[in-house]
Amino acid sequence: MEDPDRLAECFEAHRGRLRGVAFRMLGSLAEADDAIQETWLRLSRARTGDVENLAGWLTTVAARVCLDMLRTRAARKEQPLDSAPVSAIPDPSRRVDPEQEALTADAVGLALLVVLDRLTPAERIAFVLHDMFDVPFAEIAGIVGRSPGAAKKLASRARTRVRGGTINHADLTRRWEIVEAFLAAVREGDLQALLALLDPDVVRRADSWVIPAAEPSEVRSAQAVAEGTVRYGRTATRFARPALIDGEPGLVVAPHGRLRIALTIHIENDKITEINVIGEPSRLAELAISIAGWGHRPRARPSTA
Repeated sequence: MEDPDRLAECFEAHRGRLRGVAFRMLGSLAEADDAIQETWLRLSRARTGDVENLAGWLTTVAARVCLDMLRTRAARKEQPLDSAPVSAIPDPSRRVDPEQEALTADAVGLALLVVLDRLTPAERIAFVLHDMFDVPFAEIAGIVGRSPGAAKKLASRARTRVRGGTINHADLTRRWEIVEAFLAAVREGDLQALLALLDPDVVRRADSWVIPAAEPSEVRSAQAVAEGTVRYGRTATRFARPALIDGEPGLVVAPHGRLRIALTIHIENDKITEINVIGEPSRLAELAISIAGWGHRPRARPSTA
């Protein structure tokens, strides 16, 4: 086996690229870091003396880890927010910054990530590896367990779906900005700022897991929704972050990385027309939440000890 220090040095040289690959596959920096940590663990246990192309070997391993994670997410409807960390040495200095997540998502293309999230795991792996990182189909075939021809078809099908499902990036960005402005206004208790964001006939619905029993589950009008949001929402916003919920900008409340509340926010003509506050676990489990970045749990790094 190679010298541990040398192995760690080689791995660190490829970490940035591997993280980029994993992020495009998973849509979450938190999960991407989990995948890269698992890749390191597999590297540290492997015999790599005969590996001629370490970069290719690492890409293949990282892709297989990501494919397993995507399949698990699809089978269990897991959300990136609640994913369990791999066994590793905790390192509090490595945390996923929500602002960094947003910047990374913007660099990749938020609209593209939304569309990628609608592909099957195998389609996503084939498309990302081939179209974004020029990995040959012969190598992709081994990762997804198909023939090279079938892997090519997966990428082609994904490419068609991506092109056909292109989202208006400017419109998505504008809605994202409105959600961020809404969160800022709630945190500051700024009633006037909230009123400026809400449609006069806005409706807010909340399930019994979220609101006190004495409060109505449905509230209408901008004034009523704004006042109720300021009254009950300021405390919860400490753990609130913007997120993509079923492909649309919304908010999640996830103390310590555990999803507790999701807010789906509908926007028309730059005004919020409907807010659904969801806290019931079974309803939360049905939501597709992506681009998480809710880095409040420690990450891990290679150890040469």
